[in-house]
Amino acid sequence: MERSVLTVGGSDSGGGAGIQADLKTFAAVGVHGLSVITAVTAQNTLGVREVFPIPAEMIASQLDALVEDFDISWAKTGMLFSPDAISLVAERLRELRCSVVVDPVIAAEAGGSLIAEGAILTLRDELIPVASVITPNIFEAEAITGVKVVDLESAREAAMRILDMGARAVVITGGHLDCRAAGMPADECVDLLVTKDAVACVSGKRREGGNHGVGCTYSAALTALLSMGMSLDDAVRQAHNFAARSIEGSRPVGHGAAPVDQTASLREDAERFRVISSLDHAVSMLRDEETFAELIPEVGSNIGMAIPGARSRADVAAVEGRIVRAGRRSHVSGCIRFGASRHIARIILAAMRFDMGIRAAMNIRLDENLLSEASRMGLRISSFDREEEPPGESTMSWGTARAIERLGAVPDIIWDGGGMGKEPMIRILGRDAVSVATVAIMLSRAVWKRCR
Repeated sequence: MERSVLTVGGSDSGGGAGIQADLKTFAAVGVHGLSVITAVTAQNTLGVREVFPIPAEMIASQLDALVEDFDISWAKTGMLFSPDAISLVAERLRELRCSVVVDPVIAAEAGGSLIAEGAILTLRDELIPVASVITPNIFEAEAITGVKVVDLESAREAAMRILDMGARAVVITGGHLDCRAAGMPADECVDLLVTKDAVACVSGKRREGGNHGVGCTYSAALTALLSMGMSLDDAVRQAHNFAARSIEGSRPVGHGAAPVDQTASLREDAERFRVISSLDHAVSMLRDEETFAELIPEVGSNIGMAIPGARSRADVAAVEGRIVRAGRRSHVSGCIRFGASRHIARIILAAMRFDMGIRAAMNIRLDENLLSEASRMGLRISSFDREEEPPGESTMSWGTARAIERLGAVPDIIWDGGGMGKEPMIRILGRDAVSVATVAIMLSRAVWKRCR
C-alpha cells in the first residue's frame, strides 16, 4: 500500500494558507495528501475575520477515519488553535508513532491571531516533544522560547531551547532574519537548521512576490520530501527552494497579501513544454515549405519563443544553430533549446516589455517585395535605423523598442537596412512560433508567385 502524508490544521477560506496550501504542496511535490481540519477560518488576503474551532470529538473522528484506511508514516501540524485540540492531536500522533513536522502557527501572514490564549504553553509542553522537526519563523520562535530573535546568533539560541523541549530538529525559517552581521548580503534569505549535533545555514536570494501561506508551504514541502526518504539536510534545502519558487510565482488574486503559488514550477515546466512543442511544429513547417528557403538571409534564419512572463534569455527557446539554405531547401542545423539565441531573445524580451502577449519572433532577409506583400496582407510594419543607435546599447533590444515606439504598438514586421558588416533584415513578431512561421510562409508563397 502506498503511504500517504497527513496535514492537521485550519481551513483558509481564501485558499492561500492552511489546509488548502498544504494539500496543494503535497500534490505538487508528488505525494497523496490527507487532512484533518481543526478550525474553520473566515479570512481573505486582508486578514482573519473569525475562527470557528472544530469540536475535539470531530477532530478525533477525522483521525479515526484516516487511520482505519491509510498507512500514515508522516504528518504535519499547522493551526491547532485551542489547548484541547493541541493535546488531542499530540496524543493521537504519539499513539500513531509517525514522524511529525510541527509548524507552530500563531498568526496569519495577512494579519490575525490563529491560536487561543494560553495554547502556546500546551504546544510547548505536549506537541513539541512529538516533533521530528519544528519550523517556526522568528516571531513564533520568540513566542515559544522568550528569546528575541533578530539574527543568526539569537536564532541559534532559540533553536537550542526548542531542542531542550524535546524536538529532534529545528528550522528557524529566515524570511525576517537579519544576517548582515554574519557577512551575508541584506537580500539573502537564510533558514537555520539546528540539531543536537550540527548547525547549518540554508540560504538563497530573497524572491520578489507575495508570501501569504509561505510558512505552511515550506513545512508541507519539508514533510512531503522527508516522507519520500530524503535526508533532513537535503529536504530542508529542497523545501527552501520550493517555497522561494512559490513566492516568485505568487498571484495577486485579492487586495491584500498575495498567496504563494505551489504549482508555479509545474506551470513553468508545462509552459516550457508548450514552447518547445510550438517551435518544433513551426520549424517543421518551415523545413517542409519549398518556397521558404528564398527568405533565408546569408547569416541564416532563426525562430524563437518565450514562456509567459519571460525575464531573461534562459526563458526564450530557439534553434541552437540556425535555419540555413541548402540548395533550394531549408535545413535546420541544431536542436531547439532554451537560451540558444541571444539575438532572437533580445527581440522577444524587448517586445514583451510593451506587450506580454508577443512571445515569438524570427528573422528573414530584407526585400522590398516582402515588405510590399506584408503591407498588402494588412500587417503592421515599422523600422529602425542603426545609425541612430546610442552608444552602449544592444542593437536588437534598442532597435525593437525604437520600432515599437515609432508605431505606437508592437508591429508584426520590424525591418532595418543594415549597416557596416550588418545584413539588412526583417523580423516577424507574433504570439507564438507557429503564427510567426505561418506569416513567413505566406510571405514566401506570395513572393514566389509574383516572381513566377
